[in-house]
Amino acid sequence: MTAELVTDITIGQLCENFTYNKREERGVYGLNNRLIIQPEYQRNYIYESQKRDVAVIESILKKYPIGLFYFNKREDGMLEVLDGQQRITSIGRFAIGKMEIIGEDKVPMDINALSDEDRQDFFNTPILVYICKGTRADIRKWFETINKAGVDLEKQELWNAVYSGPFVSEAKKVFSNTSNPQIQMWSHFIKGDVRRQAYLNTALKWVSHSYKEKDEDVVVRKYMQDHCHDTNIRELQEFFDAVIDWIDQHFDIVHDEMNQVNWGKLYDDYQNNPKPDQDRIEELFDDPFIPSGAKKNIYEYVLGGEKDKQLLNIRIFNDAVKKIAYSRQTEKAKSLGISNCPDCACGDNQNKTRIWTLKEMEADHVTAWSKGGETTVDNCEMLCKRHNRLKGNR
Repeated sequence: MTAELVTDITIGQLCENFTYNKREERGVYGLNNRLIIQPEYQRNYIYESQKRDVAVIESILKKYPIGLFYFNKREDGMLEVLDGQQRITSIGRFAIGKMEIIGEDKVPMDINALSDEDRQDFFNTPILVYICKGTRADIRKWFETINKAGVDLEKQELWNAVYSGPFVSEAKKVFSNTSNPQIQMWSHFIKGDVRRQAYLNTALKWVSHSYKEKDEDVVVRKYMQDHCHDTNIRELQEFFDAVIDWIDQHFDIVHDEMNQVNWGKLYDDYQNNPKPDQDRIEELFDDPFIPSGAKKNIYEYVLGGEKDKQLLNIRIFNDAVKKIAYSRQTEKAKSLGISNCPDCACGDNQNKTRIWTLKEMEADHVTAWSKGGETTVDNCEMLCKRHNRLKGNR
């Protein structure tokens, strides 16, 4: 790939016939329709806090450098932005009066609030651009490398560049479009930012069944590679819709934890199961002994017939279980004339026959939780506090 430094392009020329797609939040064309600001491999406009927007404009007005830009020159003579899309979109929006900054008097101001001299200086500001030429593969690889700096690219944003083509373009229209009315409903089941490709990444993970492999990224990239020249996303869309419809039909109440669940895996494993007991699900969500971090596993636990107890990560015995275990051990110990702490009963000191009160004892797993032991009365053993803590330190 070759690169030539160009120093005679001004901001005025850059913004000539600049168009901004508000629906997709991106600049489309610049340089009098000769520059494609967001080619198919570029990410969406993500200066969401507007602090970076303002910083770019303030730097220009103060005559500070704003860094290099990189354009790719295509065979048809058109230019497309390789690096600098975010800055160009900010500059273009300000230039056409679609963005404000805060002036020195703390009052919002747009391009029309500048003096004639400042406005002329703004548009006459030159930018430094490298015009690059190379094969499509060269350009994509270079884009992947250069965008490791600045605002970090998400993996999916990089993969969109590497495997750009009709498939990615069509997929982004559905799964990366903030104007898609389905996004709000999908947000209950998917975590992340639409603009940062979280929804597209989730859809690809589901359809590729990536959870089956240790390295899910490899599976997703393989799927994108195999389909990058497809002109439709029928398989991707249909599988995604099937998963969403299944969730909607099987669970009546939406919980915040739903967007932490791997629904693609649960759909594969349990799609033919009957609708689970909704009251039981709510009972488990209200259970104070299920740690908050394990609440997301309630769906898999119930769908799986409540067999895998470790999904709920319940390590603490509740008071009712402790009382049952204590009564059982104490009654047996008194009949044998030994301590109700099994470890004390095996010793030779004065505690060998001591009957400890419930408050002086702690519950422990007979079969260790780490080895699959359940937090149930049948696996509960009461030990005096000293022996229980000694056991925990071993």
